[in-house]
Amino acid sequence: MQHAGLHSPFIRMVERLKTLFRSRNATRAAHLELGERGERTALNYLVDYEGYRVVVTNFRAPLGRGLRGQKLNAEIDLVAYDRETLVFVEVKTRTSSDLVAPERAVDLRKQRQIARAARRYRQLMKVLEEPYRYDVVTVLPGEKGEEIELLRGYFDDRVFQRSRYFRSDA
Repeated sequence: MQHAGLHSPFIRMVERLKTLFRSRNATRAAHLELGERGERTALNYLVDYEGYRVVVTNFRAPLGRGLRGQKLNAEIDLVAYDRETLVFVEVKTRTSSDLVAPERAVDLRKQRQIARAARRYRQLMKVLEEPYRYDVVTVLPGEKGEEIELLRGYFDDRVFQRSRYFRSDA
């Protein structure tokens, strides 16, 4: 699907707030700017065209410590409701899909990280019993606007259920 000029009032407000808090002298890496632009585009698309109700953007969750003692954190790009289903959305923005499709970057390691952060979110918000799923939105900038693809239910966290982290007694 091609969509250009997606601008919801919520997105404009978020952009104004980001501008207020961002240092004027800070320069951002091109890939970070591309990622932020893709997340804004995905957010607008999900709200304006798919009817999602966004709860939070860029949810960060501490996951504990790794094998070498380093702090482990995870981030979920968007948390929203699609009707009655809680949806954890990963946004992948690329300049091209010539070599590999953007959604391929959501590999098993990334899926596990997202699933762990989603479980933490569900615990914190006390919504463990609500239905949920994991979506991926891909954004490819183009001459006629962004090419956006919504991949509902891109992965399932049952593959991680045997993990100590996901057991109900954990």
